[in-house]
Amino acid sequence: MGHDGARDRKDQQLDRDRVVDDDQALTTQQGVRVDHTDDSLAAGERGPTLMEDFHVREKITHFDHERIPERVVHARGAGAYGVFQPYDDWLAEYTTARFLTDPAETTPVFLRFSTVAGSRGSSDTVRDVRGFAVKFYTGEGNYDLVGNNFPVFFIQDGAKFPDFVHAVKPEPKNEIPQAASAHDTLWDFVSLQPETLHAIMWLMSDRALPRSYRMMQGFGVHTFRLVDANGRGTFVKFHWKPALGTHSLVWDEVQKVAGADPDFNRRDLWDAIESGNFPEWELGVQLVPEEDEFAFDFDLLDATKLIPEEQVPVRPVGKMTLTRNPDNFFAETEQVAFHTANVVPGIDFTNDPLLQARNFSYLDTQLIRLGGSNFSQIPVNRPVAEVHNDQRDGYGQHRIHTSATSYNKNSISANAPMPGCPGAFTHYTEKVEGTKIRKRSESFKDFYSQPTLFWNSMTEVEAEHIVAAFRFELGKVNDRDIRARVVDQLRYVDLDLAARVAAGIGVPAPTEAGRPNHGRTSPALSQLSDPVTGVATRKVAVLAADGVDGAGVTRLVEDLRARGAIPEVVGLTDGTVRSDDGGTVDVDKALPTVASVLYDAVAVPCGADSAAALTRDGRALHFVTEAFKHGKAIAGFGAGLDVLRAARIGAGYAEGADPVEDKGVVTTTAHGGDLPSGFFDAFADAIGKHRAWARKTDDVAA
Repeated sequence: MGHDGARDRKDQQLDRDRVVDDDQALTTQQGVRVDHTDDSLAAGERGPTLMEDFHVREKITHFDHERIPERVVHARGAGAYGVFQPYDDWLAEYTTARFLTDPAETTPVFLRFSTVAGSRGSSDTVRDVRGFAVKFYTGEGNYDLVGNNFPVFFIQDGAKFPDFVHAVKPEPKNEIPQAASAHDTLWDFVSLQPETLHAIMWLMSDRALPRSYRMMQGFGVHTFRLVDANGRGTFVKFHWKPALGTHSLVWDEVQKVAGADPDFNRRDLWDAIESGNFPEWELGVQLVPEEDEFAFDFDLLDATKLIPEEQVPVRPVGKMTLTRNPDNFFAETEQVAFHTANVVPGIDFTNDPLLQARNFSYLDTQLIRLGGSNFSQIPVNRPVAEVHNDQRDGYGQHRIHTSATSYNKNSISANAPMPGCPGAFTHYTEKVEGTKIRKRSESFKDFYSQPTLFWNSMTEVEAEHIVAAFRFELGKVNDRDIRARVVDQLRYVDLDLAARVAAGIGVPAPTEAGRPNHGRTSPALSQLSDPVTGVATRKVAVLAADGVDGAGVTRLVEDLRARGAIPEVVGLTDGTVRSDDGGTVDVDKALPTVASVLYDAVAVPCGADSAAALTRDGRALHFVTEAFKHGKAIAGFGAGLDVLRAARIGAGYAEGADPVEDKGVVTTTAHGGDLPSGFFDAFADAIGKHRAWARKTDDVAA
């Protein structure tokens, strides 16, 4: 079946399962219409409730069972439907997986993003790894690429997974802290398990604080295997690259966003899709011939290692676009079940010990979380490929099997369903032999070279953020021996890193490196080395009060919208504000209901009365100052420059139409219809750079 057909069939499946309760008669689960649902059946108005009230009993019983066990990890998530389409057929040389090789076909997908450590009720913007799990509904069966926004993991063998999760979860004595790694047990684990250091470097970097799911990379983490029509294997690493670029929040910002809007990333994804700004990612692969398996200074089977892109470039395969939000969060986003062992012909596993454990664990998890073995029949999990097998009965069985047999081989049903038909999955043929042993390969034991590579590849700004993150996290650790052990491990990564961290957490700085810094870099590891710029979907707050320059606001808002940005007029109160020409300007948000951390940029228009009112309002001044502190683009024109001065942003920022020293503040004394086009261009350029990293917080006058 073609993948366009697969997409149509998936949509048809979901249409059949979609229930619209609007304007319908209220019924029980058995379809019996209900006459009254506000009061229980009782013996008299003040008498005892009667057990024969089947409606209330059913209603309460169902409510009591509405919650299923949340995921042990990745509990808090957001999801969406979309499509994947390959660019061309070049990958057919390496795999028989049709959804990766036929540019004429599209494959429906469901993508779930998530944090890892927190519960379902935690905030989106915590410092954490993000899940990036994609279910492809292919004509050959479901394929799940269950990845993260880091290319490496914390441990090398799945046997350690329960230990790692127990360490990072809230401490058992008091269930504190929620969705945070800044506590004793996690860092105790890290200090004694140096294999964690590479992923820890990513966790301490800005990669752990994504601006949005739409601006976040994804990785398959493991080395998988592609298999061609002749049974030849090729090692593969999967990469997802966002069309909008990879951008992050800053630490002070994420803590405030958690209070202002704990659903920040979830809301951003939902709003983008609803507004037609469909998120896009490019799927790329790194391919390694099997004969080159041992050509690297690390082991390809080690999930704590990545393949530097300078050694093996990422080759583009196709594009994924998210086009539709779920209709019901529980039925779809919460019940979607991923499994690393859900593969299709042309994709197979390697002997990565972490991957092997995941192949066992995921199925076991779904069985208990979703109530039994028939969870694949839930609409969001149901494949578009036809399902025929001899598996029967069990909790939640929705299929009505009419066959006279449920075993193989049989003569009664002509031996159907038959194995071995054309297109059947065939496991990759690999010779395996060895002694039963519990011992990790020596090739897994270089724990420090790649963390050093990551550190060496950071820009000055990124390195400063990593040091600050280590200081914050370890500053929350009560046991100073644990702090000291972590610093001792960091000296094997880089002596300067260890010394800078030690200086902030009250432990002695090491005087000798654990090993020499190899000096190698990989620019692809830095978010700032090759940024994607642009204003598309960036949110811009336009501060306004009575007397605002109506013509100037209109021109600014129209220009930003034409460039794909999302401007919002933020007033001191909701409703409208009076413009200086006697008209009105609609207010999108009231200042008390928002915060600067929810926007990517701030503009302060002209209007003497408006500027005076904003200058007198402490919240408005804080809004501007805080946005400036977080490196965001700031624009002001005409009397709006008075607000910038009152916000104690250095006077030099209010003297020209161009960003001063590339610090992202764009100003002009013009207003209304006289605003120069260069002002709009400069502001858009400053927004597109995401942050003015040349700006320091001491640029805000004391």
